[in-house]
Amino acid sequence: MGVVVDLAVGDPTYAWHPVRLVGAMLIAVERRLRNVGLDGHAGGVLLFVALATASLGAVAIALLAANTASVSLVWLVHLFLLYSLLALGDLLHHVWRIEGAVRAGDLPGARRGVSGLVGRDTDRMDAAACRRAAVESLSENLTDGFVSPLFWYAIAGLPGLVVFKVASTMDSMVGYKTSRYIRFGWCGARVDDVMNYLPARITWLVIAATAALLPAFSGRKAWRVGLEQHGLLLGPNSGWSEAATAGALERKIVGPIWLQGVLVTDLWIGEASDPPLETAGDVTRAVVLAVLSGLVATAVGSAFLLRPN
Repeated sequence: MGVVVDLAVGDPTYAWHPVRLVGAMLIAVERRLRNVGLDGHAGGVLLFVALATASLGAVAIALLAANTASVSLVWLVHLFLLYSLLALGDLLHHVWRIEGAVRAGDLPGARRGVSGLVGRDTDRMDAAACRRAAVESLSENLTDGFVSPLFWYAIAGLPGLVVFKVASTMDSMVGYKTSRYIRFGWCGARVDDVMNYLPARITWLVIAATAALLPAFSGRKAWRVGLEQHGLLLGPNSGWSEAATAGALERKIVGPIWLQGVLVTDLWIGEASDPPLETAGDVTRAVVLAVLSGLVATAVGSAFLLRPN
């Protein structure tokens, strides 16, 4: 039910969204830790412990309070939390907004949409580059925005899911290799890497298996390109789903990336003989692949949860 609601509704923006609350708490706790001189590795560890403890406590209180009213309310609170901590629907909405702008000939609008997903210069991007960035972001975040939350929910219930989202939020807010965060953000970034490690490789397998069952996709290339090229992208996890998606679509993605006016990479991911991703049909196929892969992952997770004890 959480997956269905996520795909149907997406992730509305409002002040009391659980992830926004974690982010606001992170800012407040970081400020206090830095004020007392805990701005290194120890401060980062304390930040993670504080956020995880407070988040788990808040969830426990919400469920206990609901339980005093009725079992049905407990289920509704559980469903709300699960839905709020999944992000595939929101990713799909972002991709379609970018694609809609490209189809309408609104390149500035498409570039603005891309800037909400990736941290790179967008002023040099043409329509094809906007589409590649959208698909790249969709495929990368299929792991940490959907499969990883499902994995930790299946393994450890809401507590596992909440701890994962704390680590993911820390990675996105303080996990930078800058002078300010190289030490303070280390804990969040490393915990996020560890918690995404198995899900990233599961996502590669799910994409390959899904592509193998669909016409006009290549499961064989998804398997091979994912295995051979995942290490070309930064980080230990993101390359698995991106490379697998490129292979499944039989299209090359990424391409030239500019940051602050400097060309930082001209790397293409995918079979060398395949054309670059650039058409509306390519984006539609990428969305179909992501949704069906997400549903396959959901089915696997559900089967695990329903297994006989």
